[in-house]
Amino acid sequence: MTNKLSLAMLTSLAITAGFAAASAQVHEPDLDLAAIRAKAKAQASDAEALAAEARRRAEAVTEQAKATAQDGADNGARFTAAAKVLAGKPDDGQAFDFDRLIADAGEMAEAELAGQPRLIAFASTSMPKAALAAMIADVGQAGGVVVLRGFPQGSAKRLTAALAPIAQDSARLEHVGIDPRLFRAFGVEAVPTYVVAASDFALCDGFDCTSNVPPHDRMSGNVTLAHVLETFAQGNGPGARIAAHHLARLRGDRP
Repeated sequence: MTNKLSLAMLTSLAITAGFAAASAQVHEPDLDLAAIRAKAKAQASDAEALAAEARRRAEAVTEQAKATAQDGADNGARFTAAAKVLAGKPDDGQAFDFDRLIADAGEMAEAELAGQPRLIAFASTSMPKAALAAMIADVGQAGGVVVLRGFPQGSAKRLTAALAPIAQDSARLEHVGIDPRLFRAFGVEAVPTYVVAASDFALCDGFDCTSNVPPHDRMSGNVTLAHVLETFAQGNGPGARIAAHHLARLRGDRP
């Protein structure tokens, strides 16, 4: 009798355990789904936070761009005043801060480039000084801009040393700027390179974005600006009309 009772109890316990296991198997997917929902909700919150941060940064960049544009006129006036001081060869009591001139030139050029000139000469301080000086003088006379990729070896002092001989005529530096975006937009790897664009264009501000540049004429090599513009104007390419305009200015005529 005792054996039968024990057997019955064991059978009952086994059945109970079986029901418990079955119950756990039925409810376990519900527990997993709840966890998945919670995780998805958390990820959605993270995504929204990232989106909000992206919007905040975009707004900050926009405000900074507006501030830069507003400061452009002031920078230009300050640079012009500094250029006049240098041209006048001040005495010891009127010391000229050339480093300040370079800094103001960079700020002014950045604001000026927001309108994007059509005649762009890509240069480097590694070019022979005479060639660089001639390029800056001619491009300035023609109404274009000379663009450098950046500071040589990341040093403002090296840029100062490279431009010091040219700065004997400070007005020339008004047409010199630093803008790596233009090098990237036109894929310029070698200097000197000249570009005449057929229309205005906008540059993207990201480090890995690519700007859509308009149709343009392009020439690289140790050639004079006059040769470049004459070739473009006579070639009937996309920049022919603009090249003819700049050529007239280079020759002293302002149509």
